[in-house]
Amino acid sequence: MNSALGLIEAIGLTSAMTAVDAACKAADIKFIGYEKIIGAGAAISVTVHFAGEVAAVQAGVAAGVAAALKSGRVLSHHVIPRPHEEVDKLIEWFRQEKKDALQSTPASDPAKGDKAETVKNQRTKTK
Repeated sequence: MNSALGLIEAIGLTSAMTAVDAACKAADIKFIGYEKIIGAGAAISVTVHFAGEVAAVQAGVAAGVAAALKSGRVLSHHVIPRPHEEVDKLIEWFRQEKKDALQSTPASDPAKGDKAETVKNQRTKTK
């Protein structure tokens, strides 16, 4: 990544999505992913990740934090200018994990049967 990585950790999904919306509207940055953390600050936090040019990410994160504070709490935020290539590899790994998880989750198709029904049938067979 020749640019910057921005992070905002907010309590709750509403604050995190508010931050993403404001950050992406305020600057030419790309929302690259999120992580849900259970137990951060005695609650559930969502960390959102952005990438783009250094100044744009700084402006986007500042706007995202300001918006998220209006609707909830922000635990932390940070901008890493020109992160090391190893950080890039980690970001790509997270993106691929989420992409794989989304692709492996089948939509409920009545013709193929419900996934819950399949699991129930498998449990019945093993008893």
